[in-house]
Amino acid sequence: MQNLGPKPVGSGSSIIVSPRQRGNPILKYVRSVPWEFGEVVPDYVLGQTTCALFLSLRYHNLNPNYIHERLKQLGSSFVLRVLLLQVDVKDPSHALKELARICIMADCTLVLAWSPEEAGRYLETYKSYEKKPADLLKEQVEKNYLSKVTDCMTTVKSINKTDSITLLSTFSSVEGIINASKEDLVLCPGLGPQKVRQILCCTIFYEERLFIIVKTNVYFQARRLYDVLHKPFIKSRTKES
Repeated sequence: MQNLGPKPVGSGSSIIVSPRQRGNPILKYVRSVPWEFGEVVPDYVLGQTTCALFLSLRYHNLNPNYIHERLKQLGSSFVLRVLLLQVDVKDPSHALKELARICIMADCTLVLAWSPEEAGRYLETYKSYEKKPADLLKEQVEKNYLSKVTDCMTTVKSINKTDSITLLSTFSSVEGIINASKEDLVLCPGLGPQKVRQILCCTIFYEERLFIIVKTNVYFQARRLYDVLHKPFIKSRTKES
């Protein structure tokens, strides 16, 4: 009988937990997926290509070099490396900025949890969705015009689906909404000054962005044409001299 050898770490249905995490309260909240202790470099192996390091922000403030050593030990052996950070201090802003920078430099995903229960749910979710397709996580948007416009408009801060339907029924199209004046928008039921400001800011932003892109493209096309027309003559003139 052929010996298939040991299975790759993380290929099973269980989360592999490093012994260094023994006693961590978040393990009490990992209930929907099985877990077991194993000798692994990360704190949690969530799949063949996914792992997590756990860090308490309070511990980080006392031992700032700890996470650097752990990331160095981890290396790049996993495709997705998660730093699961429990926020357990009153003023986390400075430390969060520092850790966000560290994660960017280390190509690591920073996930924040404000309680052991929340941290445990993140571990469960990563493991349970390990082999699920991306379409399952992606928001499903209907393909009809109203649904597409609603999905677009609700990306504007404070604009909800009801506001989107009101705007579309009043101005007939997205172009009509964009071209509407402040006075016209204020007359729509449910749209106060704050929502109108958000819509106008968004419209101005897109108009300016479009203008910049067009100008940039025109500039580079003109520059490329100039180089094509002039560089050969400059080179030939140099050779003749």
